[in-house]
Amino acid sequence: MQTVLLIGFFIFGASLTLVASMMPRRAILSTFELERRRSEGSETAAQELAREVLIDDVLSLKHATEALLLVIVVLLSVGGFGLLIGILVALGVSLVYGRLARIEFIHAWANRMYEQWEPSLLAFVERTPRLAKLLRTVSQAVPEAEISSREELEHLVEDAGHILTDDERKLIINGLSFNERRVEEVMTPRGVIETIAKDELVGPLLLDELHRTGHSRFPVIDGDVDHVIGVLHIKELLSLDDKSTKTAGQAMEKRVFYINQDQTLDHALAAFIKTRHHLFVVVNGYRETAGILTLEDVMETLLGREIVDEFDVHDDLRIVAARNAKSNNNSPQGTNV
Repeated sequence: MQTVLLIGFFIFGASLTLVASMMPRRAILSTFELERRRSEGSETAAQELAREVLIDDVLSLKHATEALLLVIVVLLSVGGFGLLIGILVALGVSLVYGRLARIEFIHAWANRMYEQWEPSLLAFVERTPRLAKLLRTVSQAVPEAEISSREELEHLVEDAGHILTDDERKLIINGLSFNERRVEEVMTPRGVIETIAKDELVGPLLLDELHRTGHSRFPVIDGDVDHVIGVLHIKELLSLDDKSTKTAGQAMEKRVFYINQDQTLDHALAAFIKTRHHLFVVVNGYRETAGILTLEDVMETLLGREIVDEFDVHDDLRIVAARNAKSNNNSPQGTNV
């Protein structure tokens, strides 16, 4: 009799280890994605979604089986080894079987067995909802991952792989930070603004000079760059019948829109749409001209790529301004304090 108990102990102990080593796989795709694909007619997604609904009950059945096998092993251990030694052996089994279940070859073998049994187990828990509900003491459902920060969302977008194109990835990343970026970050700085004096005559030489700058719009100033009174459009100048009799002040568009350098880009974009204007004069807190902002500047920032047209010469005027700054206010006798 004792021999039979010992044989049963080893058989049920091995069974306990195998059951503990079985690990039903979870769906790779999220519930949302499975439901989306099912709505599009994917039979595979429908089957996977139905499996995901039942897998919690299978896991509960697995845990109940583990508990039952552990009780049997304890009883067989006590019966086969005696009370004291049996309790010590059963305690050792309780502590060790989980570690044994994680051994690679045991885990692989157990999962192969489970894959063969899974259809029957799924059918069983589906046919016995009351039993499944009784055994379902702790849900093993994996909650949908929640995105906790903008940085985490940006990381997910960056790691999206082939799901997103490079342009789509840039658009999303730039869109996430768009409302935090300021006008000052993307404007054409004061040091490289091409301006025209209001009294300057609009003639062939001026048109040629303006065209060479690579810009299509020019602030018209009254004295200096801190007094912008209008905007001259080069395309409209080309259609003037008598250019030699017009001054920049007469040919310019008199409406001027100002925007503070600390405003956000989403505010600037809304202002461009509202005013239907393509160039804003950027001012600082003292109403001094800090630069100019174009609709193109804002759209390039949002899209994450440059919009190059036939009037563009410089890729980034901020780089030009930084280069020019090395010679600004740099007298040999000057001293920085």
